[in-house]
Amino acid sequence: MSNIQSITLGGGCFWCLEAVYELVDGVTAVESGYSNGHVMNPSYAQVCGGDTGHVEVVKVSYDAERITLREVLEIFFHIHDPTTLNRQGNDIGTQYRSGIYFTDAEQERVAREVLAEVNAAQQGKVVTELKALANYTKAEAYHQHYYARNPGQGYCVFVVAPKVEKFKKTFKARVRAAA
Repeated sequence: MSNIQSITLGGGCFWCLEAVYELVDGVTAVESGYSNGHVMNPSYAQVCGGDTGHVEVVKVSYDAERITLREVLEIFFHIHDPTTLNRQGNDIGTQYRSGIYFTDAEQERVAREVLAEVNAAQQGKVVTELKALANYTKAEAYHQHYYARNPGQGYCVFVVAPKVEKFKKTFKARVRAAA
């Protein structure tokens, strides 16, 4: 019997996070979307405009009997820079902020622990926000499985692929067998 749970994460462009989590053993689904803004059902264009308050996120569903939330978050902190406010590389704006968006008290507790450990290791420079998930909207269909469908696209080659390779090297034991 599986124990499927989900956590929503923001760490720059959702294509990067999605591409990595789709390779993680124990992750059952990854969905790109927008959360924690003030506009209902925003479009990609609206979110990119920076006025909706939303962050690009991935909703990561995982089998808690095969991978822990702590492990999911350790991967998260390894594949993006949690010390840059409202940016990841050349992606700049509040929609690219680092965030963990929880749905219950246990997720919040584990996230606070991991966040504190990462912040201590980064000499207090972590800017990742920790908030309850709010106003989530699934991103448009063309954003789903973007890297898998567009590996030769420029952004995918120069930005997404290096993050995927970094994950594969660092977390060899967590790479899905078919990956």
